[in-house]
Amino acid sequence: MRKYTLNDIEEILSSNDGVMLYFSGENCGVCQVLKPKIQELFSASFSKLKQVYISAELQKEIAAHFSVFTIPTVIVFFEKKEFIRQSRNISIGDLKTKIERPYGLYFE
Repeated sequence: MRKYTLNDIEEILSSNDGVMLYFSGENCGVCQVLKPKIQELFSASFSKLKQVYISAELQKEIAAHFSVFTIPTVIVFFEKKEFIRQSRNISIGDLKTKIERPYGLYFE
């Protein structure tokens, strides 16, 4: 997993119309099981969103900046504004449903 700085994340948010931040941890079993499902969902259904995977354990400054206090957490931004945030018990189907409308408005 790439190590980002807060400036890197701010640059990614500024230079992309849509961004998904996935906060996880190396010692989090749920995070490790969910990550490939999240990658598959976003690659297949929301390919225009930039995917960024952040280790909340190793990059505490970034997690704190985005008020991430539990993992896994998914945050979806459109034009630098937070639209969706889901944490802990994340349903892939529910997440997909919540993203479809704003994604359609921005990219289709």
